[in-house]
Amino acid sequence: MAKFSLRLAEAMANHSPICIGIDPSESELDNWELPDTAAGAREYGLRIIDSAQGRLGIVKPQVGFFERFGSLGYQTLEEIIREAKDAGLIVIADAKRGDIGSTMLGYASAWFGDDSPLRSDALTVSGYLGPESLRETLNYAQDVQGGLFILAATSNPEAAQLQQALIGDRTVSRTVIDSAKEIGQGEMGVVIGATQNLKDFGIEFLTEQDIEIPILAPGFGAQGAKLEDLKSIFGASAPRVVAAMARELTKNGPEQIGQLIDKAKAKL
Repeated sequence: MAKFSLRLAEAMANHSPICIGIDPSESELDNWELPDTAAGAREYGLRIIDSAQGRLGIVKPQVGFFERFGSLGYQTLEEIIREAKDAGLIVIADAKRGDIGSTMLGYASAWFGDDSPLRSDALTVSGYLGPESLRETLNYAQDVQGGLFILAATSNPEAAQLQQALIGDRTVSRTVIDSAKEIGQGEMGVVIGATQNLKDFGIEFLTEQDIEIPILAPGFGAQGAKLEDLKSIFGASAPRVVAAMARELTKNGPEQIGQLIDKAKAKL
């Protein structure tokens, strides 16, 4: 099996840079007239996978929306991951894990272990115990051709105070990106919100030169960023962008997901 960065690039080239989120929140399940239970989350996820197959190459289950159902939620998530991979989709587990030492290795074995039912293609991680603390986790992921996406400039309004802070003459966001490139050797991407002003985060350089690593960009659709603006937002690094969308594609229920995916792809 090819390494993660190559498989990701192939999925984007063959289908689309759009990544559909599987986010069975209470409001989403209610909108679909599904019960706010693990069973409802299962139905929600499987229908999204069915609509995405053949249209998109990447899905992103939000782990927190499954965790809230406890052990049944994890069983559901395991099934969703298995079904997505069987459908030929790349799975990015959006869990935002971050720790040190043996604890982080525990997370690594959960999401990348050979026999783990949660095994995914990539995992979102937090580097705020120091990006270097993720080196061993990345090595674990690479052993099974997996990858990581580290938080750099996130789409939430509260991000600015910490992520725009300076370390010497560079922002925290820029420092995270530089560390991801150094540590990851192409297999550690970064999370950069499409709704953020890149200059405010000190990372506008990526619009002028290729960032050279994958960018997972939430914020398209319901959060306000427009797919047709992807190239203008990210400039020279636009071909690296995985455009994450969820509610914009699922808002009208399961019957219209395919139609909305096709409509979104036409904007790129």
